[in-house]
Amino acid sequence: MSVNYQENNLTKTVYRIAEYMSVAARTAPKTKGVDVIHTAIVDGEEKENLEKEMIKISDEYKLGLFKRDAGNVSDACCLLLIGCSIKTNQLNPCGMCGFPNCDEKENNPDVPCVFNSMDMGIAIGSAVSIAADHRVDNRIMYTVGQAALNLKYFDDNVKVVCGIPLSAKGKNIFFDRKKKK
Repeated sequence: MSVNYQENNLTKTVYRIAEYMSVAARTAPKTKGVDVIHTAIVDGEEKENLEKEMIKISDEYKLGLFKRDAGNVSDACCLLLIGCSIKTNQLNPCGMCGFPNCDEKENNPDVPCVFNSMDMGIAIGSAVSIAADHRVDNRIMYTVGQAALNLKYFDDNVKVVCGIPLSAKGKNIFFDRKKKK
């Protein structure tokens, strides 16, 4: 018989929850069944690189929120990245992206299709519901996504990314956050 203290397994458990979150994002409904969702779990040295990139962005653009969020990344066990590539769904007439139709939007490949962004939002919602079901603290952060894009954690087709740091501590690290300068 042994005694297994949960504190010794928290990182491993939270990582497993991140894997479940990735599955939830993958299986979330998508417009016309077109899958543009990409996920990655980040920890260790790559998590530290994300934190450094966020601080660099904060200093370069004088945006304290990147530095504040970098602190959360540092304190998190791991994080899930969810991104989307850009692909029109040929749902004409539409124009919700600002172009009159999908053919016009195709001439502007870096502009997201509104349906890709909606599908990403649904995938993120599915993922964080898994974290909530397992009582893992999390926060959806565009700041993490920007750093991940800068570091090219996904291929060039992925144009929009959000990061979700995960934590299981005695107090939610994403609560009472103070803006940094």
